[in-house]
Amino acid sequence: MELSAYIVWNVFITLVLAPLLYSIRQNSNEIQRIGILLNRTREELAREYVTKQELKDDFEMLLDRIQKIDEKLDKLFERK
Repeated sequence: MELSAYIVWNVFITLVLAPLLYSIRQNSNEIQRIGILLNRTREELAREYVTKQELKDDFEMLLDRIQKIDEKLDKLFERK
């Protein structure tokens, strides 16, 4: 059996080049998938953040309630 250049080339392509190209393709697909998931995550996280105005409104409401509690405590201690 004679090993010609054609057989050696076929063996090289089959055993070396084909798995290499397959793994490169798989890695490329995985990178695309991770990129899509990353973009979705960025979009979803932005919805969960509170705006400055919402924070200001909530903080003012909290301070108003604390003020009411303080007034009630003052009235309670004045009676005694």
